[in-house]
Amino acid sequence: MSGIESVAGSGTARTSDERRLPGRWIYRPVKETIGYVRPGLNSNPGRRTSSNSVDPGLERLDSGIDAISASTTYDDSQIRARLASVSIRNRSARAFELRVVPVRVIIVGAGEVGQSIAENLQESHDVVVIDRDEDVVEELTYSMDVLAIRGNGTEIATLREAGIEDADLVIASTDNDESNVVICGAVKTESDAFTIARVRRRTLLETWQGTQGAFGVDFMVCTDLLAAQTIFRISGLPAAQDVNMFAGGLVRMAEFEIGPDSPVADLSIQEADCYDSMTFAAIFRDGEMIVASGESIIRPGDRVVVIGSPDSVKGFASDITTPDHGENREIVIIGASEIGFQTAREFEDHGYEPRLIEQDHDRAREVAEALPNTMVMESDATDTDFLVREHVDEADLVVAALDGDEKNLLVSLLAKRLGVDRTIAVIENLQYADLFEQVGVDVAINPREETAEEIIRFTHADHTEKIAMVEHDRAEVIEIEVGEDSVLTNRPITEATADLPESVVIGAISRAGELITPRGTTVVEPGDHVVLFVDATVLDRVLGLL
Repeated sequence: MSGIESVAGSGTARTSDERRLPGRWIYRPVKETIGYVRPGLNSNPGRRTSSNSVDPGLERLDSGIDAISASTTYDDSQIRARLASVSIRNRSARAFELRVVPVRVIIVGAGEVGQSIAENLQESHDVVVIDRDEDVVEELTYSMDVLAIRGNGTEIATLREAGIEDADLVIASTDNDESNVVICGAVKTESDAFTIARVRRRTLLETWQGTQGAFGVDFMVCTDLLAAQTIFRISGLPAAQDVNMFAGGLVRMAEFEIGPDSPVADLSIQEADCYDSMTFAAIFRDGEMIVASGESIIRPGDRVVVIGSPDSVKGFASDITTPDHGENREIVIIGASEIGFQTAREFEDHGYEPRLIEQDHDRAREVAEALPNTMVMESDATDTDFLVREHVDEADLVVAALDGDEKNLLVSLLAKRLGVDRTIAVIENLQYADLFEQVGVDVAINPREETAEEIIRFTHADHTEKIAMVEHDRAEVIEIEVGEDSVLTNRPITEATADLPESVVIGAISRAGELITPRGTTVVEPGDHVVLFVDATVLDRVLGLL
């Protein structure tokens, strides 16, 4: 029986088809909005839950990541432990005290995405990486604890050589969408492995959604759409480098760069902290992480991580910037690349009317027809006279989304020179990220890094409600539901945190839909959702205690 049934109170539509996936998973697609698919990994076998639910009361800039989520159930703990707990450094084995052998993970494609995932999984899992490039394979052999195989991942012989019949998880992360889909389909012919496909084209994602998870793909991530969603999410707060929502929208985490003229520059956190519903979590300075304390001094150039209510974090954002740095209303996107197009559509979907500059006549006409609320202008974005004539200098935000890092750097710096308040540039080479920001670009977004982090976040999902990586995974902000046996339960925070590593900060607590700002005397109760800032190097230990 198939069809669509509404989900009461969720604002979503759910297909009534249920498919039994290999490994005794029950898979039911749940449609929220257009995005990527994240199956909910439920640590309670037999109970069906939906992940990534979005609070309809959130303001449009607090909507988080648009997503299509899926529900899963498990009929035994062994399957949950072996597949759902594919997690970085085998964290779930410690958190649940299960004796779980490392799972076998096959990664096809050793570019930035594949290598980032392999680096995070190699310590506790049996990782195999397949790539066509002999030099890349040789480098991986010596630099990582993985089995590197030279070959074509679309060929069944290569997959067999990698041990596909024993694989638990296969990640297709090549730069070719069709190849990634073919890889997942080939895997399903000979293995029960869970499959993840990385794609760039939103149309392919929508086709997959329309066929209710066909092609042998269990989880799909659209790189360009994810980058566009990240750009939109960050754009909502002045000076923000990163923004994420937790606890159904009750809690916002944000990272801000402190400018030389910021009112909080050279103040201690105790002096700067005048917010009832916000916690200072950490300061990043010259590559070092400082866990926030009352005596910590905020310096110009620091990046400060805060956790609290959306209103408090927004108030802090307004306070640390100059008065003219208000809400972004005038949005200019330069380049109708796929990311530029998706970014314009993301702003349109949230009620904005952005402007988009594209030099190619045919492409400009194509996107103009597809974006009814976007003003598309055909011109060279480096033409200063045109930019001045069209008042681009008055824009609150310019997004550089051309095909080429050098071009994006050039137009971003040109926009800054004209007086644009804020710039976000898309970069393909992750090594340029720091350089871009050092020379004046406010935020640099690398689509491959966003994709790798999203897939890595997926591997956490069995034992955390949500996770966000900070400063290229130097630290992580996690949301957990506290159980009866947690080290936090029924103890004042000052007492409970004494049993946690020093690099852990409790940022917020959600209890029965209400936000509680943690103070030393606050007692955490079973069932509370706690949002914590954690140094990535101690995350294993923290999850084991919590």
